Amino acid sequence: METRRQAVTLFTSVSLLIGIIVIIQLWLVAAALDALLGGQTAVLVPAAIASAVLLVINAGLLRLIVRLDSRVRRRTENDE
Repeated sequence: METRRQAVTLFTSVSLLIGIIVIIQLWLVAAALDALLGGQTAVLVPAAIASAVLLVINAGLLRLIVRLDSRVRRRTENDE
């Protein structure tokens, strides 16, 4: 039961981190669009690179959550 409680805490924390990263990505898209409309094209490549890095981080965190969930489910099924 303690492992399940720890998993819920980890799941919640990682989900919150994913949400924060998605908000940062949305901010980057808005800033890049504003720069594009303002004619400042030099900002676009760094914004795209930063967004791609955040995408990779989010994908890794999502993979972590999926693996954690499957591990907890297996452990729960074995305990029953």
